[in-house]
Amino acid sequence: MTAFPGEWRPRTDSSVPLFEQLRLRIVHLVDDGGLPSGQRLPAVRALATELDVAPHTVARAYKELEAAAIVETRGRNGTVILPRDDRRKSLSEAASAYAAAARAGGVSLAEAVRLLTAAYRDQG
Repeated sequence: MTAFPGEWRPRTDSSVPLFEQLRLRIVHLVDDGGLPSGQRLPAVRALATELDVAPHTVARAYKELEAAAIVETRGRNGTVILPRDDRRKSLSEAASAYAAAARAGGVSLAEAVRLLTAAYRDQG
């Protein structure tokens, strides 16, 4: 396996923000097993230098991945890929919060599903 990011580079001619391209690339690699649980990602500055992007671009991608429970930042020990069970737990908690908010707002299950589907499509 080639070390991350390998030959991949963000496309500056894309309308997708650079941090989002990086976030999506990491999600894809995690889903495909290219970045296994426990794998340490490069440090923010090192990856920014390698990808020729600003450090805040990498930091933003890592922050978004952490919010989605795909990675965990462990201070000096770096940022690592979390096991799938941890991600599912986080998603389950988010789904419960969404369901509670929808129910409290008087939204039907069908409408809540339509809203979630639209939001999911907007992310991809």
